Amino acid sequence: MNQESPLPNPGDAGQTDGVHPLIEAPALDRLLRRQTPVVLLDVRWHLGGPPGIESYRKGHLPGAVFVDLDQDVAGPPGPGGRHPLPHPVAFESVMRRAGVSGDSLVVVYDDADSTSAARVWWSLRYFGHDRVRVLDGGYRAWTEAGHPVSTTEPEVKPGDFVASPGRLPVLDAEGAAELATAGVLLDARAAERYRGELEPVDPVAGHIPGARNAPTSGNVGVDGRFLPPELLRERFAQLGATDALDVGAYCGSGVTAAHEILALNLAGIPAALYVGSWSNWVTDPSNPIATGDC
Repeated sequence: MNQESPLPNPGDAGQTDGVHPLIEAPALDRLLRRQTPVVLLDVRWHLGGPPGIESYRKGHLPGAVFVDLDQDVAGPPGPGGRHPLPHPVAFESVMRRAGVSGDSLVVVYDDADSTSAARVWWSLRYFGHDRVRVLDGGYRAWTEAGHPVSTTEPEVKPGDFVASPGRLPVLDAEGAAELATAGVLLDARAAERYRGELEPVDPVAGHIPGARNAPTSGNVGVDGRFLPPELLRERFAQLGATDALDVGAYCGSGVTAAHEILALNLAGIPAALYVGSWSNWVTDPSNPIATGDC
């Protein structure tokens, strides 16, 4: 399998450096009321929808800094996909401007279901920062709990974050194809895109042969919060994904697949991310394409 780094130890799943990947709104509110230093990143983003900055300006967690998923957390779109990895220097600069330092506790959030927040969680960990958590349920959970919001952009003291890439496993097209036969490759897109019945974004419909469909919508409840670990383990086990096998995930452009990686992490299953995902796969006409349910 072509990966940049080995799969992490299953015993490490669920937390890194003693930091659980999720935090609930009441727990975050308590930290902020105690004036515990926390870097808050608002990464609301809508595929094909209004820019996330518009949501941020209407209201955000007090002290939160807006991070643009398209511009700040991904490199320019091209053969590598629609959301390829950013250059380490570029990502380092963005995180420093947002106030992230080497010892910072970072909490990221989006509207509700953690789709875009998970990509930032994954990216920070990939570039060497483990003290990062996702606000489970996002902005919706925060406001529904009655916690305060703000429309003021904070003044941020620049941080000293240093990007050290390669700290999480990634796949390229060759590695994804190999994993689809030798391990378990999960396709995190909606079922109709997986089957090739609908493709609203990329020029070709279908999926990587051998991949198994696991839409990220199945990782969360109607409130946008992640399912309990035992239910996630059961869900992934039904798809053949356990900590006894090499597991990877892809989607359209590596965003919702990061959400799948987070859900697998919560279930105790280490997994690699195919960052280029389908938008990279279809750039090579020699790559095979499957349709239907298998």
